[in-house]
Amino acid sequence: MNRSERIHAALSAAFHPELLEVIDESEQHRGHAGYQDGGESHFRVILRAPEFADMTRINRHRAVHKALGADLVAEIHALALEISG
Repeated sequence: MNRSERIHAALSAAFHPELLEVIDESEQHRGHAGYQDGGESHFRVILRAPEFADMTRINRHRAVHKALGADLVAEIHALALEISG
């Protein structure tokens, strides 16, 4: 399972989202810090789930990072999050 699939699986299991998109934006960062051949280093996640409705932005980000786990987060150079409730 690649990183995109691992991110999708972890967030689906944790939040049962109404909307979940995991976009690998790595190629847009070729030549920049953290770029890895083959991609899978820079991601954008669009996530909508009811449990985020009453959370602050920081708490939403913390919840996503917790759901992904420290090991997976450590493998990702950049993670842009668009989260709504």
